Amino acid sequence: MIIDTSAIRASVPKRFIVTIMIFVACTASFMLRVHMSINLLAMVQPTVTGANRSAAIVTTNATLTNGDDLANGTLPTTGGDENSFLPLNDTAGGETVVPMVPNFGPRYEWSQSIQSHILGAYFYGYLLTSLPAGPLAERYGPQRLIGYSFLLCAAVTALFPLLAMIDATAIIAGRFLIGFLSGCVYPTLHNVISRWIPPNEKSKAVACIAGGSTFGTVITWPFAGLLTEQFGWVYAFYVPALMSALVGLIWFWLVADAPSEHKTISKEERDLIEASFGNTVSKSKARPPIGAVLTSLPFMALVLSHYSSFWGLNFFVTQAPKFMNEVLGFKLANAGFLSSLPYVARMFSGFLFGFIGDLLRRREAMSVTALRKSFTVFSHFLPGAFLVALPFLARDPIVTVSCIIACLGFNGASTITNLVNAQDLAPNFAATLYGLMNFLATTAGFLAPMMVAYFTKEKNTMDEWKYVFLITAGFYIASGAIFTILGSGKVQKWNEIKEPPTESPTPAIQSVRL
Repeated sequence: MIIDTSAIRASVPKRFIVTIMIFVACTASFMLRVHMSINLLAMVQPTVTGANRSAAIVTTNATLTNGDDLANGTLPTTGGDENSFLPLNDTAGGETVVPMVPNFGPRYEWSQSIQSHILGAYFYGYLLTSLPAGPLAERYGPQRLIGYSFLLCAAVTALFPLLAMIDATAIIAGRFLIGFLSGCVYPTLHNVISRWIPPNEKSKAVACIAGGSTFGTVITWPFAGLLTEQFGWVYAFYVPALMSALVGLIWFWLVADAPSEHKTISKEERDLIEASFGNTVSKSKARPPIGAVLTSLPFMALVLSHYSSFWGLNFFVTQAPKFMNEVLGFKLANAGFLSSLPYVARMFSGFLFGFIGDLLRRREAMSVTALRKSFTVFSHFLPGAFLVALPFLARDPIVTVSCIIACLGFNGASTITNLVNAQDLAPNFAATLYGLMNFLATTAGFLAPMMVAYFTKEKNTMDEWKYVFLITAGFYIASGAIFTILGSGKVQKWNEIKEPPTESPTPAIQSVRL
């Protein structure tokens, strides 16, 4: 339903503030998710791969007189030019080059397998809470779920330097707990959108989810790299912990469960928001029709398209710094900066596509179904094409980075395809649908690092990464084709909630008087 906002001019609309907080929450959530990818590079003793063997990287002036250091899980570091890095797969005369490792703090002898489990542990925990988060938000409201999530994540993140001193297992447990607490955020934010944002503004609100996630990546990687190089990697945990706590407190202050529960919203804006939903959103609470959802072909197509998009996103989130640093040979700070560039492109394109989507809906230029399917060309097919071409175009680092930027840049169109489609199919159960989608898609978060570890177990060059890129491209293209055939933008019949006969008259009268 198209709404007229001219009646609200006296103050900033509360739904605008809510939209900004959605962006901020996603920024903080992704900051907590991705900072480990950079921090881990400074925490571990790296390995390099020569022509025939792998060797540990040691510092230029350090000498190991016995095996005690290795037994303790650390290697000594030394001073010197801390910004001097050599590509980690360089060789000289058939022998492995041993570059210097700067002193950013204690380093630990964690294998590639352990590192993949550290990066993947977040998603194991995330998996457990993403499924029940939607129904919990629909029944109890989103404010407390998100607010307490950030406050508890802040406490756990601040403990990571201590956990690292204990054991790698403690780090894995900490990342699992962060994921467990963060799993409720995104499904719950979709519940916020379904309660607060009129239909013809939803694409921009969903763009704030994608944009906030992207912005969190963009600022976290270079910022974590700079913090690590200037002060040591422990501060790359303390600063995100502080920011997470601030976001939690501000969320409690500014956001309410629904417009009807906000203390300072104007009556005009509250009525405007509630009227925009028509009869698609019910105020009654009901259990999600899980059976109908799981047998819905449009929803299954949505799940697959979301899975491939999530796979690509989390593959680059967890592995791009490693690829930039160890394969392309960029310094740690530069690896963080270059790894963030694809997310800058994704953030701006997400807002651009969100604006286009809302504009097309307001003008009724095409049906919602046609809108969702046509823009799959940008969100899925083009990213897949760039990843297919990437290993074969050139081995030049700039060309490689450009292909990755184009891939995630076009994937920004997901703000008007898979990311918003749950709101189309069932506004009453949007949080539940997104929770189901995220529950399945989260497996990509730990399968992607395991896939990279499998292909780079013996060697860590573009020849091995080629298979990783081609598999990811296959996910994009296949799921995009399925969504184009089976997807839909229509409200499904199972979205309807039958009102109890004895209770329906009273809420109707109360809503008019309010």
